[in-house]
Amino acid sequence: MRIGISVISHAGQNIWENGLGQNVIFLAQLFRRLPFVTEICLIDVGDQRAMPQQVDLDAMGVRLIPFGDAADQVDVVMEMAGALPPQWMALQRARGKKIAYYCAGQPYVGLTESSVFDKPGAFPAADRCDEIWLLPKDEGLAPLMRVIHRCPVQVAPYLWHPQFVQRRVEEVHALSSARFGWAERAEAAPTGLRVAIFEPNVSVVKTSNIPMLACDEAYRADRSSVQMMHVLNTVHMKDHPTLLYLANSLDLVQQHKACFHGRHDIVGFMVQHADAVVSHQWTNDQNYSYLDALYGDYPLVHNSPWLHGFGAGYYYPGFEAAEGGRQLLLAAREHDARLADQRRAARAVFAAVDPFSDANLQAYAQMLQRLCHDAPQLLNA
Repeated sequence: MRIGISVISHAGQNIWENGLGQNVIFLAQLFRRLPFVTEICLIDVGDQRAMPQQVDLDAMGVRLIPFGDAADQVDVVMEMAGALPPQWMALQRARGKKIAYYCAGQPYVGLTESSVFDKPGAFPAADRCDEIWLLPKDEGLAPLMRVIHRCPVQVAPYLWHPQFVQRRVEEVHALSSARFGWAERAEAAPTGLRVAIFEPNVSVVKTSNIPMLACDEAYRADRSSVQMMHVLNTVHMKDHPTLLYLANSLDLVQQHKACFHGRHDIVGFMVQHADAVVSHQWTNDQNYSYLDALYGDYPLVHNSPWLHGFGAGYYYPGFEAAEGGRQLLLAAREHDARLADQRRAARAVFAAVDPFSDANLQAYAQMLQRLCHDAPQLLNA
């Protein structure tokens, strides 16, 4: 079987600009290990004809091909990080090939926010795929996707690997000798946590509002708990009245213990400015930034039921910012003592999402076999 995964190259691309680019690589590496997969291609619908510099396709044994050359080089297509023309997809299906839409983003919000907030958006052709593949975080939306796209829906295991974090750690260390990872604190003279909030603030799914309130709740309860609050990805909102009013209501802002930034990668930012992460999500509880933070042994205050099931991080439910503040206080006071347990929990998370684990390899093999159940010749193509 020859599999193609869609990507979109563009000027100035970086593997850290979003999680989807990394997800493509993890999926390609997993497929490469399946015995009935003979070749993996990334189908480029962009204009650069290259992947980000952090991606070594030759080492992976994966080719990048222009969209115009893809038709005769693949048997199964994953529409994932780049939209494919519906007419081309229809032609491939008419030729007996299979197409699955691997939906890594939150589909309901993506469908509604463009119209509700008058933003650019698109609605894909309803019947262009043979299957939809959803991540576990969106399993509850499977009926919606099944009706919209008029085809079966499968739930795909969530994948992550520390390879990009490790490479970035090596880069940063070579440049500055800075160390990525939690440093145990002196009991005699503890200092407040320097908190980073990495939510992208481009959708209601992942925003900084609740983390900001949680940080301020902790600071109001104990002035020594938070040394500085860094809120990333807020430059595009810096003049918005709602954000200004919210920020100016916080004691951390009034006491000059808050800083608002643009976009930064987590490794480069944490080694310079922060030693804890506070996060918030709505119906999107699987995020790479959480795993990156846990990989560095940093205290992660989060509201992800998925991570909570492993005992990883410091959990608060839903929108309960006050409980988030209490969890941040707990992290500030006890993370050293809890570090061994947190590491064990994090390792369990990493094992569950490992693209090379037997469980995930078997699960994806079975998904491909179900996708091709009426075209068994593709498994031997």
